[in-house]
Amino acid sequence: MKVAQGNIVSSDQHRWITFFALVIITVASWTLVLAQGTHPKTSDDPTETPKSGSITGRVLNESGQPLANAAVFVRAYGSLGQVNGTATDDEGNFRVGGLDPVAYQIWAGVPAYIVPPRDPDSTTPAPFNRVGDSVDLVLVRGGVITGTVTTSSGEPVVAVSVAAHMLRDGNGQPPRYGSTFRAQSTDDRGIYRIYGLASGTYIVAAGGQRSFTSFTADAYESHAPTYAPSSTRDNAAETIVRAGEETTSVDIRYRGEPGHVVSGFANDPNTAASPNGFNIRLTSVHGDSQSTQLSYQPPGSRGFVVSGIADGDYLITAETFSPGGDMAISEPRRIKVRGADVTGVELVIRPLGSISGRVALEESKVPGCKGKRRPLFGETLVSAWHNENEAAKDQPQFLWSMGTPIIPDKQGDFLLRNLAPGQYRFNPRFFAKYWYLQSISLPSSATGVRTTPSNRPTDAARNWTRIKAGERVPGLTIILAEGAASLQGQIKTAENQKLPARLFVYLVPAEREQAEDVLRFFAALVSSDGSFALNNLPPGRYWANARPAGENVQSKLRLPDQVESRAKLRQEIEATKTEIELQPCQNVTNYALQLKAP
Repeated sequence: MKVAQGNIVSSDQHRWITFFALVIITVASWTLVLAQGTHPKTSDDPTETPKSGSITGRVLNESGQPLANAAVFVRAYGSLGQVNGTATDDEGNFRVGGLDPVAYQIWAGVPAYIVPPRDPDSTTPAPFNRVGDSVDLVLVRGGVITGTVTTSSGEPVVAVSVAAHMLRDGNGQPPRYGSTFRAQSTDDRGIYRIYGLASGTYIVAAGGQRSFTSFTADAYESHAPTYAPSSTRDNAAETIVRAGEETTSVDIRYRGEPGHVVSGFANDPNTAASPNGFNIRLTSVHGDSQSTQLSYQPPGSRGFVVSGIADGDYLITAETFSPGGDMAISEPRRIKVRGADVTGVELVIRPLGSISGRVALEESKVPGCKGKRRPLFGETLVSAWHNENEAAKDQPQFLWSMGTPIIPDKQGDFLLRNLAPGQYRFNPRFFAKYWYLQSISLPSSATGVRTTPSNRPTDAARNWTRIKAGERVPGLTIILAEGAASLQGQIKTAENQKLPARLFVYLVPAEREQAEDVLRFFAALVSSDGSFALNNLPPGRYWANARPAGENVQSKLRLPDQVESRAKLRQEIEATKTEIELQPCQNVTNYALQLKAP
């Protein structure tokens, strides 16, 4: 057990800490699993909507071989309720039944295996699933770091926690939502082996406070971490990890230096006593990398204590939650630890923001669209995506993973909650081949953006929406319209011309009055065989062209602040003079798109 300012933290309280922290961390992990391994195999538009059913599939390794006894979990989006789980059979097959017709997240786990890294150029959002889907979940064997921890005299350091913290991923970029880490303890020989690591660049440290999921006493948690080979964080050696490979001899000569203590008090002015206490996050800031330690302030206690802290710069926050899932968090405070303890840190909890709205359906009167399947609200997701330029500022990165996608209710109403202060855009996703996203808007009074005339709504697809702490923004309206077209085809090249390694097909609006409509810009990655597909396209005229990936144009295509990039892209593609007109509910197949230099 741990002592915090004279109050003993019970095992039950520790379980609450663990559960709450894992909920936050797992949200980002689920999204990653969905982004990498889920490939629906069912028809886009079944003729009837099932009242209940199952999701089936397989768990495979990178070679396509089945993984037996893999754990598979299915959960409705935006829910903190029951998780449906099962295990794969000897052939890697699974089936989860008794599911209602709503949007689901699905993930799999096998010891030592990880999710393949997401393609940084991908324009496809993380897919989700519905009843009747059959999916392949692909996992790859992770990398390994191993070595020994010894004292200055060469004796083994036994049962010390050793953690590997990711600095940069396999693409050389900082981890998107904070530092990825895994930890293991040394054995009686002082040997550790950390497995299941994603490709990337890591630093390895022994000692200091264990992860918040530990319930055991630790003789080394009051020590400052010792980084391989035997240094402080500033001089830590970097270790490169590749999936499926083992990096050996990452040895640590343990310094055993006492760490410092950061202590203080978290307070929620809106309640006399927080029934769940407060989770305290101390986030180390070192260049582009962040790593986090957690502590806990129990209800009615005199404060919190975080021990084993090395010299450095930190951001500290407190957070609490309600059984219904609402969260409140303090404004991050920056502290500096320099050769002494830091005491008397006061953290004042503030509620997070929210946005309420509705999804509306607009039917078409075009005869060719008659009888097409309507979108189901239960199979629709609405997400709020933060402005990543803000996330790169002096803020703890975990803040941006707290707002989760949600499913509208039967009337199409929804509430996006637990949004940290910042700028957001919105991403609706749905199953319905013949429908498209027509508009996303907010009342001008809700955004503070002046428009002409004064009662004209704000285009929330073209403009960022800023959320303040505790702000409740009403009136977000998302319109899905019937009449979407689809385009499938093949890239054609001149004689002896080869396809570039990474090629994208772009569609940009040809009508001049639609030139600034963010929702009329599309991009799709071309397959290695030259084929491509674009779906849920608004009817109309488009300029089309294929271009090699460059400067992340495709990933920024719909960002509100990329007005000049879209205008430049449209101008360049228009110059190739390849125009296509799509009629409502038209399916264009076998379209030949000639590869042209812009």
